[in-house]
Amino acid sequence: MTMPSDLDISRSTTLKPLEEIAGELGIGAHLLEPYGRQVAKIPLEVLAELPERPRAKYVVVTAITPTPLGEGKTTTTVGLGMALRHLGQRSAIAIRQPSMGPTFGIKGGAAGGGYSQVVPMESLNLHLTGDMHAVTAAHNLLAAVVDNHLHKGNKLGLDPHRVTWRRVLDVNDRDLRNVITGLGTRADGQPRQSGFDITAASEVMAVLALSTSLHDMRARLGRIVVGYTRSGSPVTAEELGVAGAMTVIMREAIKPNLMQTTENTPVLVHAGPFGNIAHGNSSIVADQIATRAADVVVTEAGFGADMGAERFFNIKCRNSGLVPDAAVLVATVRALKAHSGRYKVVAGKPLPERLLAENPEDVLAGAANLRKQIENIRLHGVSPVVAINAFPTDHPSEHQAIREFAEAEGAKVAVSNHFGEGGKGALDLAEAVLEAAEEPSRFRPLYPDEMDLRTKIETVATRVYGAAGVSFQPAAARAIADYEACGFGRLPVCIAKTHLSLSSDPALVGAPTGWTLPVREVRASAGAGFVYPICGDMRTMPGLGSSPAAEHIDIDAHGQVVGLS
Repeated sequence: MTMPSDLDISRSTTLKPLEEIAGELGIGAHLLEPYGRQVAKIPLEVLAELPERPRAKYVVVTAITPTPLGEGKTTTTVGLGMALRHLGQRSAIAIRQPSMGPTFGIKGGAAGGGYSQVVPMESLNLHLTGDMHAVTAAHNLLAAVVDNHLHKGNKLGLDPHRVTWRRVLDVNDRDLRNVITGLGTRADGQPRQSGFDITAASEVMAVLALSTSLHDMRARLGRIVVGYTRSGSPVTAEELGVAGAMTVIMREAIKPNLMQTTENTPVLVHAGPFGNIAHGNSSIVADQIATRAADVVVTEAGFGADMGAERFFNIKCRNSGLVPDAAVLVATVRALKAHSGRYKVVAGKPLPERLLAENPEDVLAGAANLRKQIENIRLHGVSPVVAINAFPTDHPSEHQAIREFAEAEGAKVAVSNHFGEGGKGALDLAEAVLEAAEEPSRFRPLYPDEMDLRTKIETVATRVYGAAGVSFQPAAARAIADYEACGFGRLPVCIAKTHLSLSSDPALVGAPTGWTLPVREVRASAGAGFVYPICGDMRTMPGLGSSPAAEHIDIDAHGQVVGLS
C-alpha cells in the first residue's frame, strides 16, 4: 500500500487548539501570542511563571555521518517525542526552523516526514512567524551601516579590505556568492568586493540561538565584529551604534514558536543556525522553557555526532548550563552501506539497486563510522542509544547486524518505525531512551575555556574526528594569534568542515585514520561566542539544482499549496 504524501498526512491531522497544547506543559493561554490559529509565540516571561518542578530529562538526537539524503534525525526526534507520550511522559520537542532556501531547492521541506512530522507543514516551511526575515533585516541593517560608515568618513578607521560582514538572503542564489557593491557615482558608495550568504549562515541567527534573554541578545549583537582597522583592532556593531536597532528588529524573533506534531505533541520551533559554520542547534531559550515545563525534552542537533552533537555539548550546553541525560544516535542501513565504500549515494538520483539488496556484510563493512560516533558521545560522558531508522527497503538481517554490532559496543539499540507508524512505531526507542536517561549523568565538555584556541582545535580534530594531527595555514595561525590578542581565546571552537565524512574530505567514508585536518582560515563569531576554523571549501550560499523544488510548488484551484514535500 502506498503511503500518502507528507503534505496529505499533514492536512489530515486533527489539530488541537494551541491553548490545549500549551496547557499540557503548564503554560497558560495568557502567555500565548497567536500567529493565526496554528502557531503561537511564547514570550520569555513564561520562565518566571512556570512552577518549580524537577528539571526534565534532556535528550539530544544526533546521527552517524549522513549520506547527502539525510538519515531522518527530524523524523526520529518527532517520533521519539510522540512515543514518550504513549508511555505516559509529558514530553516536548525542540527543533530548528527550516530555511526556505533548501525548501525551494533540493529538500522541499524540513518538518519531519510521514506520520512523524510537525504540522501544519506549510506553516513550518513557509515563513512561519517571520523570524527568518527578522534575522535577514537585522543582519542587512548592520551591513548598510558598515558601508554608510565607510562612505561618511570612516571615523573608526575600518579597513575596507578587512570588512568581514557580508549580506544575507533566505534564497539559494549562487550568483550572489561574490559581488561588487557601491558601483555607480560617488553618491552610490565605495566599490568593494563582498557577497551574500544564506540567512541561516548569519551570525545574527547564531546569536538568536545562543542567547539566554533579550538583554543577553542585545549584548551579543553589540559584540559582533564587522571587520578590522589597519592596525588589526576589531570594529563592532556596538561601536557603529546599531546594536540597539538590531535588537529592536529581533525583539519578537527571540520568542520561541509553539506548534504540534501529527499526534498533538507540543513542539517548540526556534532558530535555524547553519550546521557547517555555526553550531547547528535550535535555541537555548526554547530548551530552557521546555525543560521547565515537561518531563522529557527531545532536542535535535544538526548533521552527525562529530558536528551537531559535539557543538551541542561544547557550545550550546556551555552557554545554557543544561546537562544532557542521553543521546540518540540515528543510523540507517543505507548510510552504513555507503560507509563501506562500495556504493555512492547522490542527492536527486535513485539509490543503486545493489545497495537495496539484502547484504548484512555491507552494513558491517561500514560500521566503523557507527563505532566512532558512539565513542564521540561517550567522550562527553553521555549514554548513547542507537536508533535504527527503518526503511521499507531494509531487511531484518541488516537490522540485526546493526543491533549486534552496537550492543557489542555497549550501546542500547532499538529499531524505530516512526515514519510509517508514528509514535507507536518508536515505543522500543522511547523505552531505551528512558532507561539510558536514568543512568547517572557524567556529562563533561571536551575542553576547558582556558585552553588555547590551537589546542582546542587539535583536541576536537584528534579525539572526535580521528585525525592524526592538524596543519595550520600561515593565515590561520596569524588569525588565531590575533583573536587571542583581542580576548577571544576563551571562546569554544566550531570547526567548519564537510558533514559527509568524519574527515575534512567528503570522499573519505567510514572512520578514516592517519589523515591531517587542514585549517586554511579561522574566523571569529564574537557575538555568538565561538571561533570557527574553516577546513575545506565551505559554501555559505547554496545554489539551485537542475530541477529545484520551487518548480513543483504551486497553488491549486482552491488556493492550497501543492508540491511541498
